[in-house]
Amino acid sequence: MKIEYQELTGYLEQLIKPRPAEVMKLEAYAKEHNVPIMEPTGIEVLLQLLSLKSPKKILEIGTAIGYSAIRMALKLPQTEIFTIERDQERYQEAIKNIQAFQLEDRIHVFYGDALSESAAVQSMAPYDALFIDAAKGQYHKFFNLYEQMLSEDAIIFTDNVLFKGLVPGDHSQIENKRIKKLVEKIDLFNHWLMEHPDYETTILPIGDGLAVSKKEVNKYEKA
Repeated sequence: MKIEYQELTGYLEQLIKPRPAEVMKLEAYAKEHNVPIMEPTGIEVLLQLLSLKSPKKILEIGTAIGYSAIRMALKLPQTEIFTIERDQERYQEAIKNIQAFQLEDRIHVFYGDALSESAAVQSMAPYDALFIDAAKGQYHKFFNLYEQMLSEDAIIFTDNVLFKGLVPGDHSQIENKRIKKLVEKIDLFNHWLMEHPDYETTILPIGDGLAVSKKEVNKYEKA
């Protein structure tokens, strides 16, 4: 019997342990104000993988209202999170939320465009994990720019790489030209990432699609 993706996702979401009331308030706010945050199954997998890694420093591209940064900080009490947001209103909301959770000593928010504020981010490098969850059309640039600021055994996580199931589908059927162009860009990024000579990547079909990339170790063995 074939299980449909939405049915499977619904089943997995039912198994997720209840989040603290304060976290669920953030989720409700994001839904009410159309703020994109990670889907429930996606954030749970991300947190599990990060807990196995136990990074000292995480760099997040795309703070939004601080949801993912807060979830990471709560899961990893010994970790510092550095995150960057270009939208002023969301930046202010993130600061407020981080303070409400009393996490301002471990979550540090840069304000500005991730493609132009890299010098400030560089000052706190190296990072042990990179989480890319910002403008999807810029994923290629984000990856190239910030992977240089990582420790040797860092892991890179890229969210939304399946984009509502549209990326693996028939792009010619997408009527909205802007969405179609974005989907094609993500598709190109996925192929580029999977073929990257320096990284091993796995794309997990959970949430909105999560790519997990790690430095290729075999190249050092061949050298």
